[in-house]
Amino acid sequence: MEEDRRKDVVVIGAGIVGTTTALVLQRHGCDVTLVDKGEPGMGCSYGNGGAISPDFCVPASLPGMLKRVPHWLMDKNGPLIIRPRHFLAVMPWLWRWVQAGRLDRVESSASALRSLHRSSIDLYKELLGGRAEGLIEKTGQIYVWSSDRPGPTEALARSLREKHGVETHPLKAQQIRELDPELAPIFTKGLFFPDNGHTVNPLRLVQTVLDLFIEAGGRFECASVSAFRRDGDQVNELCFNDGRTRKVSAVIVAAGMGSKRLASLLGDSVPLEAERGYHAMLPDPGIRPAIKISNRDFMFGLTPMEHGVRISGTVEFAPAGAPMNEARARGLLARAKDMYPRLNTEGATFWMGSRPSTPDSLPVIDHGRRARNVIYAFGHGHTGLTGAPMTANLVHRLLTVQTPDIDLMPYRLGRF
Repeated sequence: MEEDRRKDVVVIGAGIVGTTTALVLQRHGCDVTLVDKGEPGMGCSYGNGGAISPDFCVPASLPGMLKRVPHWLMDKNGPLIIRPRHFLAVMPWLWRWVQAGRLDRVESSASALRSLHRSSIDLYKELLGGRAEGLIEKTGQIYVWSSDRPGPTEALARSLREKHGVETHPLKAQQIRELDPELAPIFTKGLFFPDNGHTVNPLRLVQTVLDLFIEAGGRFECASVSAFRRDGDQVNELCFNDGRTRKVSAVIVAAGMGSKRLASLLGDSVPLEAERGYHAMLPDPGIRPAIKISNRDFMFGLTPMEHGVRISGTVEFAPAGAPMNEARARGLLARAKDMYPRLNTEGATFWMGSRPSTPDSLPVIDHGRRARNVIYAFGHGHTGLTGAPMTANLVHRLLTVQTPDIDLMPYRLGRF
C-alpha cells in the first residue's frame, strides 16, 4: 500500500503549503502532480506580510480577548470588521472562536503551534539550499506598543512564550528608537524576537519552491477539481471542470479557502472561515523599517521587502465574493504614517486576500473521514508561510504510514 500511494499523487493547491508539500513528497520518491485553478502563489501566499515566525505560539483567541472586540468593531480602521450582511453567517464560527479561548484549549493550541513552527526557518533552508540566500532573512521581529499599560491578554501571551522556550527581549522606548531610528517616538515598550524572520518576497518564495519541483521532474497543471470518484474509502479518480478526468493513488488537499468546498465534496464539514486581510505595497517608501515590525495597538505590521515596504494586517469577515474595501487598505497607510512620518506613500497599490482560518488557529492535517487516501493540509490562517515546511513533512508521514515528527492529534479533523 505504501508503494502504491507514492504513484500518481495529486496535490491540489499551489500556494506555499501545496508547493512545499509537492516538493517534499517528490524528494521522498513520490510521483507528484501539482494542480491549481490559478497561477501558483497568487492567493494569500502572494499578499501576506512575509513573516516566518518559529516563535509564534499564541493563538488568536485568548481569555479576555472578547472584551476588545466591541471596541475594534466600532473603529472603521480597526483590526476587525464584520460586514453587516455577513454577521449572522459568521456567528457559528465566532462562537467556536470564543470557545477556543478557554485556558485549557489555549494551552493545547499554543503547544501545537510551537511544534508546527519551531523549525520553520531551518526547514526552509534545508528545502531551498543555496536559493534561500537573499530570499529568507533571519533578522528578528519586533512588537511595539504606545502604552506601558499591559493589555488584557499580555500576561498570558508572555507565559505561553516562556513555557515553550521562546526567547524574547523587552525593549524600552529608547531601545526601540536605537533599533529603528525612523520610528516616531510614540512607542513606550517593545518586544524583540531574535529567532524570527521574514521572506523578502512571498511570491518569489513560492515560485522558487515550484521551480525546484519542476526542475526535478514535477508537473503543474492549471485545472479546477469538480468531483472525486471513489471506490469504497479510496478516491481513484479526479474530475475537472473542463471535462477531463485523472486516475490517482492519493490526493493532498492544500487549497486554502477552496479546501472547504473540496472537503464537502468528500463528505467532510470543516469550520473554515475567510479572514480577509489587506495590504498596501509602497514601491518607493523613502525609508524602510529596520526589521519586520508589528504595531500591537492596531494589529498590523510593516515588512521591508525587495520591491518596497509592505503594510499588512486587519481581519474582515464578509460575504463570499464581496469586493475589496479599499478604505481598509488606505487605513493601513494612515496608521503606518503615524509610525514612520517620513514614509513615502505615493504609488501605493492595494490587495485583499482570504486567509483560511479555523477557530482554534490550528490547521487541519489529517486523512479524510470517508476517503483514507486523501490527506488534508489547510487552515493555517495567519501562519501559512511559517507552518508550510513542517506541514509538508507531516503529510509525507501520513501518506507513507510513518511515525510523524510531532504529535498529530491537535490537527485532527475530528476535533470539530
